[in-house]
Amino acid sequence: MRVAVTGASGFVGGAVCRELAARGARVYAYGRREAVDPEHTGKAAYRSWDLRSGPLDDAPRVDVVVHCAGSVTDWGPAGEFFAVNLEGTKSVLAAFPGARFVHVSTASVYDPHVPTVMATEDQAPVRRYVNAYGASKAAAERAVLNSGAQSVVLRPHAVYGPGDTTLLPRVLASVRGPVLVAAGTGRQRVSLTGVGNLVQACLLACESDVTGVYNVTDAEPLELDAALAMILAERGIRARRVYLPARPVLPVAAAVEGAFLLAGSRRPPRLTRYALGHLAVERTLDLSAARRFLGYRPEPTSFAGAASW
Repeated sequence: MRVAVTGASGFVGGAVCRELAARGARVYAYGRREAVDPEHTGKAAYRSWDLRSGPLDDAPRVDVVVHCAGSVTDWGPAGEFFAVNLEGTKSVLAAFPGARFVHVSTASVYDPHVPTVMATEDQAPVRRYVNAYGASKAAAERAVLNSGAQSVVLRPHAVYGPGDTTLLPRVLASVRGPVLVAAGTGRQRVSLTGVGNLVQACLLACESDVTGVYNVTDAEPLELDAALAMILAERGIRARRVYLPARPVLPVAAAVEGAFLLAGSRRPPRLTRYALGHLAVERTLDLSAARRFLGYRPEPTSFAGAASW
């Protein structure tokens, strides 16, 4: 099997490359960085490609594309999000016509204004988002599904694991001396996605002939407080978990965002509405479709080894 992987210089894309290469696939790895350690891609051939520059003129013929590339921050000009997440996706589709297309999307396409309670795939996209990240990822999904390609869209939530650049750093940044400050009650349930489970879903989507949209998370949701306790224990951090009600904090987050926008800051504020809403209320996804049609068998949530991530 010949597979092109975008976002190969990143956290998820690199993990997909390594597993594909270990299984004997011929992997073509693409990423925005000029170069990466060969071990990061499982020694697959790597080529720098900024998707904003448009399609490749000399793309190899492949059987499958696993599209992991995209802007994953929650802060920045809307135009940049759409240039990477939407137009970049269109460039990948154009570069590999006829290939099966596995698109790694996000659970951020569900309605951010209300709790996500065991959501099924038909509950997204929606009409309203709190930032351009969710809106651009929803637009990218539409582009893939309307492209005519044989496609699978995967929606993970809060991906973590070795090399994590988002969830674990965000949790650790919330620790202030002996206290970890979070929003909500701590009892809200969340679905998290270990990178190994997401890689499993990507490989199943490569090998299957099914199409459609699938939620992919760990085997079962868990309460946020339990997840935070697991992370802190693995990192050897003694911090009491303190929860602030989400409703009164939201206007503060909006004001902070406004101040950063007026200042023209390229640096993201520590507090945003997206970050606050990401785990402050229930965010759980139904896995029935992935289990039934992809044969997805996820492992439970685990932060074992997080001390070395």
